[in-house]
Amino acid sequence: MPNMENQTGPLRKMKTSAGEVVRYAMPIGDGEADMNALLGRRLRLEFSGDIYCVHCGRKTRKSFNQGYCFPCFRALAECDSCIVKPELCHFHHGTCRDAEWAAGHCMTPHVVYLANSSGLKVGITRKSNIPARWMDQGAVQARPLFEVQNRYQSGLMEVAIKKTVSDRTDWRKMLGGEPETLDLAAEAERLLAPCEKEIAAIREKFGAEKITRAKDAQTLTFRYPVRRYPQKIIPCNLDKNPVIEDTLAGIKGQYLILNSGVLNVRKFAGYQVTLRGL
Repeated sequence: MPNMENQTGPLRKMKTSAGEVVRYAMPIGDGEADMNALLGRRLRLEFSGDIYCVHCGRKTRKSFNQGYCFPCFRALAECDSCIVKPELCHFHHGTCRDAEWAAGHCMTPHVVYLANSSGLKVGITRKSNIPARWMDQGAVQARPLFEVQNRYQSGLMEVAIKKTVSDRTDWRKMLGGEPETLDLAAEAERLLAPCEKEIAAIREKFGAEKITRAKDAQTLTFRYPVRRYPQKIIPCNLDKNPVIEDTLAGIKGQYLILNSGVLNVRKFAGYQVTLRGL
């Protein structure tokens, strides 16, 4: 992938690819910057003050839900509350904002998983989004638990399992260092035991063949391009400080780790920026 260090355009969440070390490409406008190549170097990221909706492209004064203008935020299925809480999916009631979009994103095979990012957590994702979802969260380990037919079912399973384990990543802890290595196979059995009745009820409701234990499940591990973790977690905010000029000390999840703070790239999707490697 070419290293485009002088790139201008709307920012997007970083793309990831698995390997011995996770590789990051940051889309900016029509190009991509090879962020691993900038590791240890000084960079300058400048926000122009303009924000463009990641869906419709219109200029907006404020970004909603990580990159959308307000009309898109109110209208799009991908911005509905059931995306955050899939157990509230209302597709089966015929009230989805966009049934065609949901058919390709929600009514597809999903995986319920355990991950170790800031510690142990349960989560869900589209089967087609593995392993990108885990790298986006900064997980150092991840293991599938169940395969289900759609997002709604995965949400119900997550609700049942999160009675015994968190469903959230503590981003500050995730950026503070490496978590303790865990035996996720053993953790899975320990955590699922108290949830047997709830899981059995969900499987009975939808059919046992539609909610199955993940076949040949293995624990995947990830190593991130981090030379130095920050001693103090200070968020960088492009709205308050539109120019960041600093050394890139690491990348983990969707965060750039700089000497002076950490930048959540995904939070500023749609922001018109210029990136320069110095």
